[in-house]
Amino acid sequence: MKPRFELAQIIRDYGQEFISRFEPLKHHYKVLHAIKICRTSELGGHVDRCSDCKHERIAYNSCRNRPCPKCQTTNRERWVLARKEDLLDCKYFHVVFTIPQELNAFCLKYPKEMYNILFQSSKETLMTFGNDTKHLGAQMGMIALLHTWGQNLQLHPHIHLIVPGGGFTAQGRWKITKSKGEFLYPIKAVSMVYRAKFMEMFRTFLLEKQGLIDLNLRRTLYAKNWIIYAKQPLIGPEQVIEYLGRYSHKIAISNHRIMNVSDGNVTFSYKDYRQNSTTKTMTLTAMEFLRRFCLHILPPKFVKIRHYGFLANRAKQKLKMEQFKKGKLPTPKQKLDYKIIAKTQLGFDVDQCPCCKTGRMIRIMNFNTNAPPIINDKRYKNDKISA
Repeated sequence: MKPRFELAQIIRDYGQEFISRFEPLKHHYKVLHAIKICRTSELGGHVDRCSDCKHERIAYNSCRNRPCPKCQTTNRERWVLARKEDLLDCKYFHVVFTIPQELNAFCLKYPKEMYNILFQSSKETLMTFGNDTKHLGAQMGMIALLHTWGQNLQLHPHIHLIVPGGGFTAQGRWKITKSKGEFLYPIKAVSMVYRAKFMEMFRTFLLEKQGLIDLNLRRTLYAKNWIIYAKQPLIGPEQVIEYLGRYSHKIAISNHRIMNVSDGNVTFSYKDYRQNSTTKTMTLTAMEFLRRFCLHILPPKFVKIRHYGFLANRAKQKLKMEQFKKGKLPTPKQKLDYKIIAKTQLGFDVDQCPCCKTGRMIRIMNFNTNAPPIINDKRYKNDKISA
């Protein structure tokens, strides 16, 4: 069902006032503009006609921007299908690394550097335990996904990691964790190592940028218990794929969560995890809503999904060999068309006529950006139109 309210409409109605008052960064402005014009005539499009009933449909091009709520569905499904080719017959673990809120100010000022530290420290922490023969003694693999938001759109940077419960020894043999896959590693020990690694990288970074870390901040950070969530192991490829799809291309807020936009306010739903994930509503001014949304626009070209260990692209030979031993033959890589993705994964046939349900929609013309309206133009209503 199409949502009643959309982020694009909020930007169209209140974006100019927001830009005038807050003067967002250049790449923030570009993202807001892209979302505003997504699937409108400003991006051009095409006209389709049904082969049977001659029903015509105008489709506008997408902005393809990462934070856009309307442009991630097929990208997510395509990415998940690609990850399905990398699955092993083992348990998988979902681990979440967070940082104390005292570091949020640094994330706002140095997002690229801070998020890189978050990626690097969480990866090195798990690799340290994986290399230790007391826990595994093998090379691990993992998929890391960066999220920067909480349900209320406040800044809450954290890393989701999907981790196979084993690794490859130096001899190339598959080896599961010492715990037989019931848990990954001791969480308290992981938390302490993670804090030490993050702080070491953070202090080095600050020394390069602005000098020594403030003593009070350092004491506060070391005194805190850095929270790591280790969820129940994922059993079977279906559950792993479900998790990948849930977290891979997630954005700060979807259009379906926006419940009302009126009188300069935006009301949206959120889950309160402190109260058993109870669904609640929150109302913010449109200015505050857009300000919070911009907190989660990543630096240009920043890689938010990363693959490590034997799941890295350059190191998949061992993975493919293990799959071959288990009887899984390699399949040629192919980039699936969005129409195939929509039909096979989403249950929606793009080419089926929405009017008669039997004919096929055939493209009869393309039009460029900012082209004149065509729906009432007699030039495009006759049967002589060609692509």
